[in-house]
Amino acid sequence: MAGGQERILRGRIRSIQATKKITRAMELISASRIAKAQMAVQAAVPYSEQITEVVRDLSAAGASSEFALLRGRDEVKTTCYVVIGADRGLCGGYNAGVNRATEGEIKADVLAGKDYLVIPVGRKIENYFRFREYKLGQAFGGFSEAPKYEHAKAIGSYAVELFASGQVDRVELVYNRFITPGSQEVVLRPLVPLSTATVAGGDGKAGTDGSAGDYEFEPDPSTILETLLPRYVEARVYAALLNAAASEHAFRQRAMKSATDNAEELIKNLSRIMNRARQDSITTEIMEIVSGAEALGSDSAKSIPFDPADLVDVAASD
Repeated sequence: MAGGQERILRGRIRSIQATKKITRAMELISASRIAKAQMAVQAAVPYSEQITEVVRDLSAAGASSEFALLRGRDEVKTTCYVVIGADRGLCGGYNAGVNRATEGEIKADVLAGKDYLVIPVGRKIENYFRFREYKLGQAFGGFSEAPKYEHAKAIGSYAVELFASGQVDRVELVYNRFITPGSQEVVLRPLVPLSTATVAGGDGKAGTDGSAGDYEFEPDPSTILETLLPRYVEARVYAALLNAAASEHAFRQRAMKSATDNAEELIKNLSRIMNRARQDSITTEIMEIVSGAEALGSDSAKSIPFDPADLVDVAASD
């Protein structure tokens, strides 16, 4: 019985050791990708800052009233949530955070008698909301770990199209903002319409005040804004995708490190149990051998009969 238990424990230890190698490799891969993703986030900041400043100045110059993206709606009846998550799992609470935040906003909208629409970015996000039968728009996925500007352009164009056609009255981004490799936070940022507060609350630096710069625009501000507004939306989405990708790598690195540590602890515990089972098996075998030897010794002593007459015969012969 003890030998069978030892074989089972050995098999479990080998299985956990194989899993530990995988989690350790994933931890190292994610750790190496965090630095690259962080550099991508930092590299996109100057462009985000500049386009934010230009849009703010153009809006202050009096061109904002001509565009629906800057005016907004008098009454918000339908809100669209662009939820950015991961295509794969094994990243701790990364996807759960944005899912909970989005569900909280949706519940608040439903209680207020408003409608909603979810644009899932990432297969895990799509599966989560589709399984729970939420109202979904077009889904995007397959690039969560390494997003490109083309992906942000597709998402931004779709969001602007929904707003311009009147299907939604507001578009908001829900994603994990990357602060440091050990710190990320779920944020909800307005994307469309581009009000003054929206522009100032972007991932780029806000201006020192809301006044327009002393610039002369050529061509006129309206023409520039017509071309620049879609680019600004794309830049905001791209910055969110980069932040989400860096956060995903950070979450996965921490999750895999925790899994590796747990595997090591489990191997130690199982090895201790296996050694105890082996010692019990050896002790049992020794006791069986000793008991057998004692039994054989007692049987040999009983097989030789004792007759007092033999002692008398021996004495007479002496």
